Amino acid sequence: MNETIGMVLVVTGLVFDFFGCLGLVRFPDVYNRLQASAKCITLGTCGILLGLICFKGFGATSVKAFLCLVFIILTAPVSAHALARAAYRSGVKPWSGTVEDEYSKDMDGIK
Repeated sequence: MNETIGMVLVVTGLVFDFFGCLGLVRFPDVYNRLQASAKCITLGTCGILLGLICFKGFGATSVKAFLCLVFIILTAPVSAHALARAAYRSGVKPWSGTVEDEYSKDMDGIK
């Protein structure tokens, strides 16, 4: 039973990782690409690590996988936000098809 659950989690994680990588290649600007990497890759990698935990059971490998999972969950969104903010502040323009730029309203008081 644990192997079946583990296999489902690993395959689901691989699908999320695939679509995250596809988003990195296909999306038009740095902000959309950061969203693809922060959301899809985080979910995909966490799914793969949870699948590994199911495969291995409780042990040293599972503890390491769980620590990696927690690290990824805590750091991936923060790093994506920091990269997006740095790109915006350094002058990287959003895609021409962007409907609304809420960040520019927030940055008016900072500049």
